Amino acid sequence: MSQIKLSKNFIKDRVKLALTEDLYPSGDITSNLLKENKIITAKLVCNQKAVIAGLLFAKQAFVQVDDKVKFLIKKKDGSLVKKNSLVATIKGRANSLLIAERVALNFLSHISGIATKTNNFVKLAGKKCKICCTRKTIPNYRVIQKYAVKLGGGTNHRFNLSDEFLIKDNHIASSNIRNLVLSAIKNNKGKKITVEVDNIKQLKEIIGLKFNRVLFDNMSIKNLKTGVKLAKKYYETEASGNINLKKIRSVAATGVNRISVGSITHSAPAIDFKLEII
Repeated sequence: MSQIKLSKNFIKDRVKLALTEDLYPSGDITSNLLKENKIITAKLVCNQKAVIAGLLFAKQAFVQVDDKVKFLIKKKDGSLVKKNSLVATIKGRANSLLIAERVALNFLSHISGIATKTNNFVKLAGKKCKICCTRKTIPNYRVIQKYAVKLGGGTNHRFNLSDEFLIKDNHIASSNIRNLVLSAIKNNKGKKITVEVDNIKQLKEIIGLKFNRVLFDNMSIKNLKTGVKLAKKYYETEASGNINLKKIRSVAATGVNRISVGSITHSAPAIDFKLEII
């Protein structure tokens, strides 16, 4: 499985791209109206209960604009905070802080949003069932989004198409489920094999073959319970398919080992932060 690495250089590169997008072609023409040498202090405040994530991206935004800015972190990434919590203090030239403000808050809001939504699912699923992300991520921002999932207490599914075999419905529709599984077993080279099934009939066609995980997709709770009962002796089990916060408890209660939820990355609401000059 590919490992998620948020090196300093990676963070710097992503923030640089964001700042370039915001400042092209003439910089911040409004903030440049301010006196260059005026020093201010600002509070970074979270306006709602949330899991904080992405502080190093926010810090890097200010530092790249002006390396004399002092960014003092008050809460760690992965910490759960209450509404109106002080997350960081920032001190530096007024125009520097205002130039970096939106890029910093955009990273923080998005990454914290994913961590927070993941954490909501994790709490409802309970300790015996893992919440997993998917590949439903913003192109080129998968590393960041999967990092946020981990901070929220979730588990990273495969990072890319090379990480493991995942035989899905459209693979099966293009071939034969048993033949595909046998071919994956023959060619696995140490990679895990997951097989998606839509019904109990498909499961019975492959049960007993040597692979790792069964993924039950869009099954009713009744069929999911049946499937888990049949498969748990042989395989790790996973459920997926339009699973929301209202359904998560009942899905977890079937005894499934993992639940994959696309919405924790593709539809997580941004967390509301504000930069308040003291």
